[in-house]
Amino acid sequence: MKALMFGWEFPPHILGGLGTASYGLFKGMAKQSDMEITFVMPKPWGDEDQSFLKIIGACNTPVVYRNVSYDYVAERLAKFMDPAKYFELRDHIYDDFSYRYVNDLGCIEFSGRYPDNLLEEINNYSIVAGVIARTEHFDIIHAHDWLTYPAGIHTKMVSGKPLVIHVHATDYDRSRGNVNPDVYNIEKNGMDYADRILTVSNMTRQTVIDKYHQDPNKVITVHNAVEPLSPDILAITDKRGVTDKIVTFLGRITMQKGPEFFVEAAAKVLGKTKNVRFVMAGSGDMMDKMIRLAARRNISDRFHFTGFMKGKQVYEIFQSSDVYVMPSVSEPFGISPLEAMQCGVPSIISKQSGCAEILDYAIKVDYWDIEALADAIYGLISYPELHAFLRDEGLKEVNNIKWEYAGMKVRNIYNEVLHL
Repeated sequence: MKALMFGWEFPPHILGGLGTASYGLFKGMAKQSDMEITFVMPKPWGDEDQSFLKIIGACNTPVVYRNVSYDYVAERLAKFMDPAKYFELRDHIYDDFSYRYVNDLGCIEFSGRYPDNLLEEINNYSIVAGVIARTEHFDIIHAHDWLTYPAGIHTKMVSGKPLVIHVHATDYDRSRGNVNPDVYNIEKNGMDYADRILTVSNMTRQTVIDKYHQDPNKVITVHNAVEPLSPDILAITDKRGVTDKIVTFLGRITMQKGPEFFVEAAAKVLGKTKNVRFVMAGSGDMMDKMIRLAARRNISDRFHFTGFMKGKQVYEIFQSSDVYVMPSVSEPFGISPLEAMQCGVPSIISKQSGCAEILDYAIKVDYWDIEALADAIYGLISYPELHAFLRDEGLKEVNNIKWEYAGMKVRNIYNEVLHL
């Protein structure tokens, strides 16, 4: 079985949970002896682990003048105009596109990030996908998240192979319902063209069915998982240097993640005890607002903002924490509580998170219930028996949530789509 996968980021260069989840799934699927994965991304950095898959950089794929990808665009125009105008406009498309995007090597340049012209990069990525579709051999197409849906659609139209899309999040999650119409249209178009839609939770599955009007029979939940911790991560020791309890929020500081509820709960906990510090690890457009909120609540001396953390730094934070909190307003899944529990850190998560569907040994509260969140935090830092119970049982639970199992479920979906 050969799968051609499209994604946007890959460890060690990740900016969120998408790269982590994709990497874990790929490794889990690679344990199947007859599974071959070719992963396309806009811009590899050269230090990615390719021991279990092949990576193709869109930025390294030549798009030559009057290439088949250009012809694909032009052929669509030919259906709607007379031949003379068609050939005139086609030449203009070639010349304009080459001038704007193609470098001296005949390749389109990509930032490898999430630039201001993101929609333009998504479109260019889909054009390169047409070239790759004609040069690679594969049985099925798998596109991860909305940025790659146009590439998946183009590949399906060129190759005739079935398309599976993986919904790691929707714009309803990211925007608290204030949906960007351009993003929504890309998401819905991808879902409409897909032969199967994979969602990371039942909550996201219901969003896809209700908000994007998809047939429930083609929408299937495949919960995320976690990678086993490596020896160097397991060797990390607690370096906090203080006797105070430490409660941590780690993630993008955006409205989706509910950071204001963490700050408000912290203020209530500090009204009961001073032997605790709160850490907000991450970056985002609400960071300055959270710094000001902590100052208004007069808890700045007990609150620490670390900035963006990645790789080993994440686990150093976990190993120095007593409690992990994820108060997300709408979280399609949320891998970070599982990672914290792997490190023996009891977790408090919102009931509005996908991982709440599979975690029995995490405390669950409504994201807006600051009183319940504060009570949960206070209970875990004040009662050693409760902390030890959730630490031990949570570790057992999360060690049985494996990417290998998720990979087998995806493989069964492939077999179904291909009628194997």
